[in-house]
Amino acid sequence: MDWPHNLLFLLTISIFLGLGQPRSPKSKRKGQGRSGPLAPGPHQVPLDLVSRVKPYARMEEYERNIEEMVAQLKNSSELAKRKCEVNLQLWMSNKRSLSPWGYSINHDPSRIPADLPEARCLCLGCVNPFTMQEDRSMVSVPVFSQVPVRRRLCPPLPRTGPCRQRAVMETIAVGCTCIF
Repeated sequence: MDWPHNLLFLLTISIFLGLGQPRSPKSKRKGQGRSGPLAPGPHQVPLDLVSRVKPYARMEEYERNIEEMVAQLKNSSELAKRKCEVNLQLWMSNKRSLSPWGYSINHDPSRIPADLPEARCLCLGCVNPFTMQEDRSMVSVPVFSQVPVRRRLCPPLPRTGPCRQRAVMETIAVGCTCIF
């Protein structure tokens, strides 16, 4: 599996597991009970889901997959390509879209992982499916999703204590779509 599909797979898993969705008891139907206590934080996850797995096992695997995708991106010619064109011969969805996108590396040294692949739209307009030419009467816009990351929290210099980490959700572009 290549890195664009890995990214989409990881984002799908994080959405399925509810990592990007706040829990709201108001949305439950009458008669349904809570599934159990929730982990503390702005994006609460049921504790029974968290306790089934070794702590950070999922996050470590997720971060390792992100690092592999970034390494593949750095070793490919993907970063240099900024052409607004559709290539129907490729099976990668980002190049077959009517709003094609490429990837750049979003680097933040205070984040774990420090590098995240982020989508960038290759066209201002959208590709007309009949002429296969860019049509600027429509607009390509990024599609955003929240991904789990850890933030390094270090005291100011001179450091009086150790750095800590905090799990947060960060919004990144994961693809592009066409709007009128």
